[in-house]
Amino acid sequence: MTSDEALQAFGLPAAPAHRDELRRLLAAATELEASGEGAGEEVLRTLCVQLFSIGRVEDSLLIWAAKQSSFDAGCGLDVQFLCGAGLGATKQHLREHSSTPGASQALSYLSACEQAGDFTDWTPQVTIAYHRNYYGLA
Repeated sequence: MTSDEALQAFGLPAAPAHRDELRRLLAAATELEASGEGAGEEVLRTLCVQLFSIGRVEDSLLIWAAKQSSFDAGCGLDVQFLCGAGLGATKQHLREHSSTPGASQALSYLSACEQAGDFTDWTPQVTIAYHRNYYGLA
C-alpha cells in the first residue's frame, strides 16, 4: 500500500471503524521496515498519522515500534504521533504498562522530548491540521 492509497482508503482523520485495519497495516509495514524491505518512511508516516488521528492511547506502543523499526523511521516519524490521546494520557498509559516491551523506553524518550520543548503549544488537532495540509487535504 502506498501513502496515497492509504489516504484514499482511510482519510485523515481516519474513522475509528478503520482502526483494526490501520493497526494491521502498520504492524506489517513496521515488520518490513525492520527487515530492510519496507516501502519507505512515507508509508509508515501516513499510517502512523492516520492511527494517531483516531486518538486511542493503546496505539502508542504500535506507533513507537514503527518509530524504532529503522534509523530513517526513527528520524522521520514524529514523537507526537505517540500521543493521539494527548500527552498526559499517553505518559500515564506508558507508566501503567511499564512492563510491556518498549513502554519504559518510549516514556523516557517522550519525557525528554517534552523537556526539550517538542510539545510546547501542541495538541493532537495541530498535528492533524498540519498533516492534512502536508498531504494536500486541507
